[in-house]
Amino acid sequence: MTPRSGLAAGVGAYLLWGLFPLYWPLLAPAAPVEILAHRVLWSAVFAAVVLAPAIGFRWVATLGRRRARLLALAAALVTVNWGTFIYAVNSSHVVEASLGYFINPLVTVALAVGVLGERLRRAQWAAVAIGAVAVAVLTLDYGRPPWIAIVLALSFGTYGLTKKRAGVDGVQSFAFESALIAPLALAYLLWIGHTGAGTFTSDGAGHAALLAGAGVVTAIPLMLFGAAAIRVRLSTLGLLQYLAPILQLAIGVFVDGEAMPLSRLAGFALVWVALLVFTADALRGGRERALVRAARPGEQGEDGRRATEQQGDDHVVENVQHASTVARVP
Repeated sequence: MTPRSGLAAGVGAYLLWGLFPLYWPLLAPAAPVEILAHRVLWSAVFAAVVLAPAIGFRWVATLGRRRARLLALAAALVTVNWGTFIYAVNSSHVVEASLGYFINPLVTVALAVGVLGERLRRAQWAAVAIGAVAVAVLTLDYGRPPWIAIVLALSFGTYGLTKKRAGVDGVQSFAFESALIAPLALAYLLWIGHTGAGTFTSDGAGHAALLAGAGVVTAIPLMLFGAAAIRVRLSTLGLLQYLAPILQLAIGVFVDGEAMPLSRLAGFALVWVALLVFTADALRGGRERALVRAARPGEQGEDGRRATEQQGDDHVVENVQHASTVARVP
């Protein structure tokens, strides 16, 4: 696969994630918890089918306790994220869900400071402050804190940080996490099926296929992203990640007809300003570091300049990418 096709794969992944709000309503009359259980169960099945002929499962024995515990935590966090997103979409809160993924890079930066002890530049602090003001404005608009957006951003950011510390290949970690939660999902589905509250066997073959397809639509963008991540600069992926919430916002407003009063638009506009400030500072800092490295002895020449430029761009967007490059949600 060429860099150009890698870029196409990255665009495809984020476009599919952006279109997720169109899929989950198709699963009605299933309740959000039932949809979540099917998504977990069929994701585990799909991951097992993909991994079995490729690399098998011997790698599980090499994880160790620390990484296994981290992935268990990641599994709990992604379950919260998935469940919140499904609830948001099926309860007509797509706009608020999109807000969660807009503010996620800022939450990731805050986690980098609070958990990893990283130091931010003035522009980055300004971006975080503008984001905080935006949340305050949206709280006034909604008449409550935007809990859905906050839960999505916090669970997404923490999930990304956990996955980064675990340091396990994306597809393998996805399979391990899904496998951890799958028994609980299966038990729940069997229980609601026994009580008659489930819809998998009672609403036709088409409905059952759509529920099972939840695992496929989860895995396909993951696989596309995996192909893009090793061929496209992180700085490019950092910009592509905004495609998903932009599409979600458009679907919420223009397809689902959710309200977007001026007060709410003002809050979103502040979020976008914060992201512009943060992204511009990250790219500028990356170029400066690349120039410094290129000027060092032994790093001259065209190859050296290209390598250092790549390293510089990758480094400055690492915080933004904690979640977006490893979490693969909503």
